[in-house]
Amino acid sequence: MVGQVEADPRAATADDELLRRIARADAYRRFGPLVHTIALRSVGEHHDAEDITQQVFVALWRGRESLDASSGSLAGWLATVTRRRCADHHAIRARRTRDEQVFSREPARPAPDPSDATDRVLIADALEALGDPRATIIRMAILEDRRQEDIAHTLQLPLGTVKSHVRRGLMHLRSRLEEVTA
Repeated sequence: MVGQVEADPRAATADDELLRRIARADAYRRFGPLVHTIALRSVGEHHDAEDITQQVFVALWRGRESLDASSGSLAGWLATVTRRRCADHHAIRARRTRDEQVFSREPARPAPDPSDATDRVLIADALEALGDPRATIIRMAILEDRRQEDIAHTLQLPLGTVKSHVRRGLMHLRSRLEEVTA
């Protein structure tokens, strides 16, 4: 028939076998380059594409019991999940840009003088509340004045993860210090 494609029984069998072998990382070896390429073309940043690739395969691992080879190919499922993760990434990036614009319009409050013992205790307490690895990353970025790339390399974390920790950590510190000083 014209317009209809018959399912290749060998492909379904191969996908069934692949689903059984996910625990041995066969899916990553086979489809990792596909997922990474889709992510990289969408987000344009190697580190962000690596983060998305990791998120997709974590989703695969978590959902492995509910995967049904009869509902479509594993490659199709991975491509769909990758596109959704990329869309989420773009939405987060847009929200971050909007937040940064809002923060840049707010009048800057003078930072507490770290030489004051009370302020040092407040800052130390606020950093402690962040927990690790965020507190460590903030200390390295702010107190040690290290570049985010250097922090990522030192802690063996993706650059995007370090950037996210710095941004969220600073926002948390800001709100926490505003509560205390208000």
